[in-house]
Amino acid sequence: MATSISGVGSLSSAGLGSGLDVNSIVASLMAVEARPLDMLKSQAKDLDSQISTFGKLQSFFSVLRDKSNALTSTSLWNGTTATSGDATAVKVTSGAAAAAGSYQVNVSTLAKAQTLTASAAASSTFNEGSITIELGAWTGDPIDTFTAKASSVPVTIDIGAGETSIEAVRDKINGAGAGVIASIVNDASGARLSIRSKDTGLENGFRITTVETVGDADATAGLSALDYDPAGGLTQMTAAQQASNATLTVNGIAISSASNTLVDVVDGLTLNLMKTTASPVDVSVAVDTETVKTKVTEFVTAFNDLANFMRTQMAYNADSKTGGALQGDRAAVSLLNQLRGVINVESSASGTWTRLSEVGISMKGDGTLAIDSTKLGNGLANLPELKKLLATDGADTASSGFIRRFKELADAALGSEGTFENRNASLKEMLSRNGKNQDAYEVRLAQTEARLRRQYTALDATMSQLNGLSSYLGQQLKSLNINTQA
Repeated sequence: MATSISGVGSLSSAGLGSGLDVNSIVASLMAVEARPLDMLKSQAKDLDSQISTFGKLQSFFSVLRDKSNALTSTSLWNGTTATSGDATAVKVTSGAAAAAGSYQVNVSTLAKAQTLTASAAASSTFNEGSITIELGAWTGDPIDTFTAKASSVPVTIDIGAGETSIEAVRDKINGAGAGVIASIVNDASGARLSIRSKDTGLENGFRITTVETVGDADATAGLSALDYDPAGGLTQMTAAQQASNATLTVNGIAISSASNTLVDVVDGLTLNLMKTTASPVDVSVAVDTETVKTKVTEFVTAFNDLANFMRTQMAYNADSKTGGALQGDRAAVSLLNQLRGVINVESSASGTWTRLSEVGISMKGDGTLAIDSTKLGNGLANLPELKKLLATDGADTASSGFIRRFKELADAALGSEGTFENRNASLKEMLSRNGKNQDAYEVRLAQTEARLRRQYTALDATMSQLNGLSSYLGQQLKSLNINTQA
């Protein structure tokens, strides 16, 4: 309702003089005029729903592609699994280069790290000076010969003023990168310094020689208490354990190793020695069919998730008389037909099978896939042919494996020029045009409303004037009638 205040303070309002309900009339007319805008808003809502649904569909296709990639991976079909007859003694893992076979492993000794411990009394405090640590192998019985490790050089550690506490000496040794680790051990006798090789193996033993710049003339105390050089007659530290190699046999072949983890002693096989054995441990390597089965199952799950989503979004509900967001969408219909087409076309990739159903993967009436575990088991028993049927990258569709076809379909749909990019771009363009049309129509509606208000306000004013004139004439006629009768 339009209200205005004149310069002299008089008040006028549409409909007050004539009784004409201008606001209701304009509102009713504008409701009719706004119907095209309401339709545009409804279309925009549908477009938003389609864009969102296509985004979800794209995610389902991405998962399908990932599962297809897993089933066409060379590493999957070359995979092996290794087992040990006694994992507490010999743990085993297989890599890509491992070949199926069986082995017997007998562990005589484990690889060890040299460990030296100082006396508690000697470890309570040290003097200023230097400590030299050199890696190498101790041999002899008793031990009396040291052979320096070819790939290492002696490391000298200076101990200065304020660095003579047991904690400071430990930290200086650990920070020197000398191939050893120092620690403090506390027992009933007190704190003592313990030093061990960082790595196991005979060549990773070490000797320690010291020089005191502030001497105490006592070889059992101060820095000299850390000396360990049996070849030079210095053995102040106690050897709790000497460095040694692991010794074992694999299928009767003698092997020595500086580490308890043996890589590629057998191609693609890693042996982790845990303890010595009284009898050989059987180790076997077999083709990894279980992982292939798992990947097939994951692919079928991904396909079914996609198929169920598409069926729901493309369906029409007769009860509610509403369709899904993708109902009648050409791009979605095309993708669904392509998915079904992958399975319906036979493959010549394998000389044993031509259809997926022959290895236990078949399509049900609702468009999802089902797995026959017995048939799939038979397929897994002939892994080379199953690989051909599923993963072969052929010259054309007919000579390609089924999962390879799914991979290529998903790659194309998800690519830079694929279905999803094109359809999303089209929907977003439609939504943009819709928004512009709404803006233009809202301007038109505002203009229409302003025009109607002017017209009906003018009509209201005219009717008000006529009502006033009618009232005046009525009064005059009434007065005239009274005078005539008199």
